Amino acid sequence: MGLAFFGLNSETSNQYKLNLFTEIHEIVFYGRGGYTWGDVYNLPMWLRNYTYKKIKEHYEKEAEIAKNASSNSNPNQTTLIKPDGTINKPAFTQASQPYKSKL
Repeated sequence: MGLAFFGLNSETSNQYKLNLFTEIHEIVFYGRGGYTWGDVYNLPMWLRNYTYKKIKEHYEKEAEIAKNASSNSNPNQTTLIKPDGTINKPAFTQASQPYKSKL
């Protein structure tokens, strides 16, 4: 049975812990080595939330720039990696020809 006053009960405490550990993980992971798990865990809540928000904004902006760059690219330009993440075999074969002669 949950508590009748403001606070965490058995249902909301699990979700709170999941959110907390997800936030800590994302700051440590996307902070690219700038933060340790213990440092982030011990940050004041307001500072941890601020840091999380800034990192999230950075990666959203970076994704938008990448999206705009790919949509503005030359349609005649070929790439070695297709948008779905697979290798463009004809382009790869053609690009690797100059290096085959050196082997």
